[in-house]
Amino acid sequence: MNKIYLYGTQGCHLCEMAMSLCEQSQSIQQEQLVYRDIIDDPKWLQQYKLTIPVIEIEGRSTVLGWPFDLEQLNEFINGNY
Repeated sequence: MNKIYLYGTQGCHLCEMAMSLCEQSQSIQQEQLVYRDIIDDPKWLQQYKLTIPVIEIEGRSTVLGWPFDLEQLNEFINGNY
């Protein structure tokens, strides 16, 4: 089971919305989801500072950037996006 990373930062209301969508998704198991605050790693900050929230799936080269809804999130998770 691949990890699913949600990149965001504290105080970002869009990141909170993305987390809520992740929690609602039937395609994501709770133990898969890992929140990564971009402040914790200079690479993440450089890469995502203007695009958070961003979803990344371990082992995939593409990411899902905001805006997305629950349907788009599920399609991305299931490899149909």
